[in-house]
Amino acid sequence: MKILGIDPGIGRCGWGIIAFEKGKFTTINYGCVETSPKKKVQDRLKQIHEEVLTIIKKYQPEVLSIEELFFNTNAKTAFVVGQARGVILLAAAQNNLTIAIYTPLQVKLALTGYGRAEKPQVGQMVKTLLGLKEIPKPDDTADGLAIAITHAFSAKTAQLRK
Repeated sequence: MKILGIDPGIGRCGWGIIAFEKGKFTTINYGCVETSPKKKVQDRLKQIHEEVLTIIKKYQPEVLSIEELFFNTNAKTAFVVGQARGVILLAAAQNNLTIAIYTPLQVKLALTGYGRAEKPQVGQMVKTLLGLKEIPKPDDTADGLAIAITHAFSAKTAQLRK
């Protein structure tokens, strides 16, 4: 199964493509879509949509695994991140991908076994599980890979329940 994991954001949108076959991970590619705060919101959203479409067309994932929107205090930030998440979901739907949504708690639990793990712990587990030489930077990229890994674990668990 080929999975595209995305950590949605308006300024940075981390992504990672992994394959998970017979209990083994293969890292295909990863990166971060970055938009300029100097651009209008609609132009930033268009850029995110177009770059995600390019990633989907190039790597042909079967699943989009994306983080559920979570925010504490800044509703304005949450709103614009929600818009970015929307254009990502649109790109997935336009390409008939299965969509899986995970909360930050689910991602942290899946990777570290601890729901309040810090970013460095999640990054270290991404590095270890994927056999990478270093933790992907920026953190958003490591988070995109973590979300993809979470889906791989979730899909494996669902298969075991059958």
